Amino acid sequence: MRNLISIRRSFFAYLDEMSLITVLLPYSYYNGESTAFRLKGDSHPINLVIESKEKMQHFVKYKCHLNETIQIGQKYEVEDANKGVTDLQIGAVIRTASFDEEFYYDGPLGVDYSSEKSIFYLWAPTAQQVKLVLKSSDPAIEERRILEMERQEKGVWKTIYLEDLEGWYYSYLVLINLEWKEAIDPYAVAVSVNGETGVIVDLNKTKRQKPVLPALEHAVDSVIYETHIRDLTIHPDSGIRQKGKYLGVTELNTKTKKNELSGLSYIKDLGITHIEFLPVHDFEEVDELEVLKKYNWGYNPSHYNVPEGSYSTNPIDPYVRINELKEMIHAVQEQGIRVILDVVYNHVYKKEDSSFEKIVPGYFFRYDKYGMPSNGTGVGNDIASERSMVRRFIVDSVRFWIKEYQIDGLRFDLMGILDCQTMNEVRSVCNSFDKSILIIGEGWDLATPLNKDKKAIIANQHLLPRIGQFNDQFRDKLKGSTFQLYDRGYALGNKLYKDDIPELLAGSVGVYKENGMFIEPGQSVNYVESHDNHTLWDKIEICFSNESEEWKQKKQRLATSLVLLSQGIPFIHSGQEFFRTKNGVENSYQSPDEINQLDWDRKDQFIGNVEYIKGLISLRRNNRAFRLPSVEAIQKHLIINQQSNDVIQYILHDLKEMGEWESIIVFINVNDSPEEGFCKEECWNILVEGDTVYQRDYPTIHRDRIMVKPVSITIIAK
Repeated sequence: MRNLISIRRSFFAYLDEMSLITVLLPYSYYNGESTAFRLKGDSHPINLVIESKEKMQHFVKYKCHLNETIQIGQKYEVEDANKGVTDLQIGAVIRTASFDEEFYYDGPLGVDYSSEKSIFYLWAPTAQQVKLVLKSSDPAIEERRILEMERQEKGVWKTIYLEDLEGWYYSYLVLINLEWKEAIDPYAVAVSVNGETGVIVDLNKTKRQKPVLPALEHAVDSVIYETHIRDLTIHPDSGIRQKGKYLGVTELNTKTKKNELSGLSYIKDLGITHIEFLPVHDFEEVDELEVLKKYNWGYNPSHYNVPEGSYSTNPIDPYVRINELKEMIHAVQEQGIRVILDVVYNHVYKKEDSSFEKIVPGYFFRYDKYGMPSNGTGVGNDIASERSMVRRFIVDSVRFWIKEYQIDGLRFDLMGILDCQTMNEVRSVCNSFDKSILIIGEGWDLATPLNKDKKAIIANQHLLPRIGQFNDQFRDKLKGSTFQLYDRGYALGNKLYKDDIPELLAGSVGVYKENGMFIEPGQSVNYVESHDNHTLWDKIEICFSNESEEWKQKKQRLATSLVLLSQGIPFIHSGQEFFRTKNGVENSYQSPDEINQLDWDRKDQFIGNVEYIKGLISLRRNNRAFRLPSVEAIQKHLIINQQSNDVIQYILHDLKEMGEWESIIVFINVNDSPEEGFCKEECWNILVEGDTVYQRDYPTIHRDRIMVKPVSITIIAK
């Protein structure tokens, strides 16, 4: 949107604190010299006290104390001793604690719609004027209606329109620092095609009754399957008609070329408990009218409370994307599977273009000590979650998705950018709906200007109860470093990591290490592959280019097995169970469908491995021993030994009250040769051996040892 006023200033004045005005006089203006400044507003002029004067490269900088309280949002001018005048602009004051305290607002925001009237609320405390812009969605009506809004307490602007506005487009014109900018409501719940403007809708017309889901007693009872709507459905042999669409996910009993299950029915058959979808909020870089021209994962958020239109069958109609996303979530839940949405509250696509920046410039983003936007996210901006109205927006948005779309969990992208208080308030909101709602996130410690003790990072897990974190130590020590392609982890045969493995198998809670990463196993999300970075198969292909296909498959099968058998929450990337490849592409966020699509022909090709993984998921879900919910339970029931031949014994004992077995032993052999696993000389049932998971009619042994095949696990129980 273009600015509606052209501004020329001889010098500059900024309100940087409630009682501090910074004045910058360029050397081209009276050599940057002034002996006095005063503030002029509607009332009497106020003399400013010059506290300091500093010569800089292009300006002379004056810091001036203000002895009286001024009203932010009103127009003020600063006059210098040369009788020059400039407007007082809103500066760094918006990032002060006093500003946060004065303007925190907990009342309604967004549009309160009914067929009789619509009430509009916008938080814009630094604005001097705000106007509501209305336009009919009927292309024959070109007229725009512009209404003045009234300023309320706490910097909120409000207006009431006494007509039925369903389907109308709306936006706001905001005047700040003498510049008019047009912006979309950050609280918009619907937008026009490609997110060009907000749309007023009646969400009551889209309501659904949430299906009853199987009980989820604890986070460790989850098995998460991560996918992307377009990847899951778009392959030519997916058997899915609505390819790349929300509705494609809803299709049941779809089949591959070899008449095997695909899509949602396949995922249900696999036995997982949760599907995690990559972002479905409205995002940039895919044209909703020409969807197949470009691909994107969706980490370019534009409108946080609006479904992405490229996945809908008609992005022009704002109701279609809402109804189809709700239908997709409902269809997944009807299969007894919970839905996790990947959310991206850590940054926006472009700061300057965002509604946040246009409506309250400088408030919603972090800045470094030099006043420059911070970039811990790597995309040019970091959301300042520690500010009260930013935190409120995130919490409100989470509440909206849970209430309106009835989701069952959230995965926070770059959660380490956010602060602990915000995440704990998110946890509290989730609990108010359903305590079983899962929260997981990426707790990487990124270079953003927030005190380390406030960041929602792995090192602060003791401050984040019932919030899970992706366990990068599990990933890198089982698979090998994500950032060093040729580094091989334990599952790929590198025994240098063997001393770390017991702690990882035990949930990383400090049972086999003095200081655990987590305080409870439900905080550890165990994984070796996700949408990010190389797939595990591609890494194995590169690291073991001279090995046989069978040998490489054994290594991937072993790594995935340890994900499913370790204490904590297992996380599987879609297609990992049939050796998903992206043809060696390390970062496929905008690669074409040919790289990103889930290859259903490959599922047919490796159906044996699919059955193996399916069997392990069933084994986990049927045996509480692999899902111990507390540190105390892990200490009581789990013993891990390193045998002299490097085979690891993962022993689960005293299990009488947990199900069918009294004791279970998992033998882990990463050697290229078969090795003996030792046990008491009793009658043991073989549950897993080689590439076979036995569901019934278990083979038995009655001796004190069993031969464990190379690069595999064997599980026995009694």
